[in-house]
Amino acid sequence: MENTRELFQMMTRRFGFLNKNCCSVGSVEISVVHSHILYEIDKNKNPSIQQVAETLGIDITTFSRQVQSLVKQGFVKKTPDPSDRRVSILSLTTEGKFIASAIDSQMNQYLEQVFSHLNEFEKETIIRSIELLSSAMEKTTYCCQPFL
Repeated sequence: MENTRELFQMMTRRFGFLNKNCCSVGSVEISVVHSHILYEIDKNKNPSIQQVAETLGIDITTFSRQVQSLVKQGFVKKTPDPSDRRVSILSLTTEGKFIASAIDSQMNQYLEQVFSHLNEFEKETIIRSIELLSSAMEKTTYCCQPFL
């Protein structure tokens, strides 16, 4: 059996998590962090800036800079919460929705290609194993406590 850490290092590289950019849509290069931010905004429908930062485990100062970059690019809209003007609500612009959808499509195509080399039992086994691993990681306090 391979060294477990080595296996995770290899998977991280193969998924491109260490790359500066994860994908491109037309002539637009999207960073891995921006991809995750767009995904969370799209998935959660008008979350607060604090909610997304917490979900991604990014400190609010760093996260605010990332969001500001997405606002400047025209992908994200930041508006004050009417019930508490200190809180900013995030939403995707039309172009942001297009970019998020294109990234989602690219990722799904990639995963389909990866799983095409496996039979249905192997695919289901891997997905179930990833779910179990994610659940176990959520319960640990040793290293990196994920936020859900």
